[in-house]
Amino acid sequence: MKLGAFSISLAVKDIQKSIDFYTHLGFEVGGGDIDQGWCILRSDTTTIGLFQGMFEHNILTFNPGWAQDATSLDEFEDVRSIQARLEASDLDVEILERADPEGDGPAHIVLHDPDNNVIMFDQHVPKK
Repeated sequence: MKLGAFSISLAVKDIQKSIDFYTHLGFEVGGGDIDQGWCILRSDTTTIGLFQGMFEHNILTFNPGWAQDATSLDEFEDVRSIQARLEASDLDVEILERADPEGDGPAHIVLHDPDNNVIMFDQHVPKK
């Protein structure tokens, strides 16, 4: 599977305090809307998303269709294909949030790994 760009999405209590902390470590603000409670930080090929009040737990995030620098890829595995592959596997995977298998625009799926860590496949680009 080609999962696309990887980042970690952190559930934070005080977004400005977290931005100050991570920029002190060398990260730069790369997007977001602090008034809406979210910010994307980058350092080289590392991406951290900070989210205040949007979800309860930290999330491992994969972005099918995106390279690590957030540019669109010419070839990638669509999130609906990843969903179908997971459902057809012999893994005991419960998809908590599903993508419409008939859709062709941006979509996402959410699941837990065996240790209950949240994983999101968040595709921002249309199906190719």
